Amino acid sequence: MFSFKPWLSLFLVALIASVAVADRVIIIEKQAPAQPAPPAQPDPGQRPLIQLALLLDTSNSMDGLINQARTQLWTIVNELAATRRDGKVPELQVALYQYGNDSLPITEGYIRQMVPFTTDLDVVSRELFALTTNGGSEYCGQVIDTCVKELDWSRRDDVYKVIFIAGNEPFTQGQTPYAEAISAARERRIVVNTIHCGGEQTGLRGMWRHGAALGGGEFFNIDQDRQIVFIKSPYDERIRELNVELNNTYIWYGDRGREAQQNQISQDAANAMLNKAAAMERAKTKANSHVYKNADADLVDASQREGFKLDDVDEEALPEPMKTMNPQEREAYIKQKAQRRAEVQQEIQKLSQQRDAYVAEQRQKQAPMDEQDTLGEAVKRAARTQAEKHGFEPAAESVESAESVE
Repeated sequence: MFSFKPWLSLFLVALIASVAVADRVIIIEKQAPAQPAPPAQPDPGQRPLIQLALLLDTSNSMDGLINQARTQLWTIVNELAATRRDGKVPELQVALYQYGNDSLPITEGYIRQMVPFTTDLDVVSRELFALTTNGGSEYCGQVIDTCVKELDWSRRDDVYKVIFIAGNEPFTQGQTPYAEAISAARERRIVVNTIHCGGEQTGLRGMWRHGAALGGGEFFNIDQDRQIVFIKSPYDERIRELNVELNNTYIWYGDRGREAQQNQISQDAANAMLNKAAAMERAKTKANSHVYKNADADLVDASQREGFKLDDVDEEALPEPMKTMNPQEREAYIKQKAQRRAEVQQEIQKLSQQRDAYVAEQRQKQAPMDEQDTLGEAVKRAARTQAEKHGFEPAAESVESAESVE
């Protein structure tokens, strides 16, 4: 009977194993590294888009910064809303993060997303007024990284995408290197601007300027405790009256409508109590139907949507005056409110332009003050320059220049 010698058996086992390994090597191919998706081409019918993320330090001593953000939100919005790209009014989406607050979970790096990208500016205002300061440890790299990963950044190549991060501690704190976080932002064509609250040399040593240089943005030092000066004008009282009348043109419907109505009233009051300048700028924003819209809560705005049908709205969601109306009366009621809103908005816009000219003239008469920027001034200046680099242009200074975007 034939039998293998032991050494021959070992040789055959080794040979079979090597063939099997070789076979696996042949089958398993090295995967090429994933390439970033190319930018999506814009639809010719789409409005141009601006995506703005505000990252605010809410540690101790930052109360002044938060108040500036509350006061100047509307100034920033109005600056960006005045731009045009290819003659079209942009859609503005705003997101808000807080960081450096010890009341937030350490496991999340003392970071919290307050608002994802939204066009609902009253929600942004509400969350700004909800911020409190405490602590803390400010991880700039981590909040930028979180913002880049969490938010729904557009892939279109006609979008101005920008981050403004403001704080007062060294930019180098935390486990996430700021250079890596900013590099990830730049890969998505997001501009990163840094706003240091304090002296310039402290900001330089803390690497805030370096962060802006890496992010393709600008570096600012601001006085976070500087008060926003209100200059009274002859147009203020009429603008306040028109703002109340403007609120009366809304036809709130459904649960979302009740919530939006209360928030609109609350934010009017909160801004007026904080600073009269904020109230004037907010009224100006509300007079711009391109950026201040409530289509999911107000039937006037909803009726401007393509394909809107009033019959699709549940009758129980309608406000009381409309429940007893027939279909023709309901349609006429919406048109009446829409017409009045357009008239009120146009008058507010005209008075706001006159007010802006008056305030600018009064400032020229005042002695120049050697003061640092505020948050709003820094954002406005950087955004104006950067938006132009992304193809946006300032709009003509006239009410008639406002176009329909529907």
